[in-house]
Amino acid sequence: IMVSKKLTIKNAQGLHMRPAGMLTKEMAVFDCDVTIKKNNEKINAKSIMHVMAACLKFGQEIEVECEGADEQAALDKFTELVESGFGEE
Repeated sequence: IMVSKKLTIKNAQGLHMRPAGMLTKEMAVFDCDVTIKKNNEKINAKSIMHVMAACLKFGQEIEVECEGADEQAALDKFTELVESGFGEE
């Protein structure tokens, strides 16, 4: 079983260094695999280099897939981070 959700990047600067770091740090505590799908690209949400390289911009629609023991908790946390704009305006 896998859980997934479509989300839209809300913070004006997109996923630059600070939010990318926040995201990867938060996802690292989960045992499950966390993958960001952007178009046909799959990005490891636990790797800061992969997240930065994905160049996720404001308004970008992504799909997050979590698979493993604590997948729902990871998806909920990911959703919370994106929807809060990573604490940025």
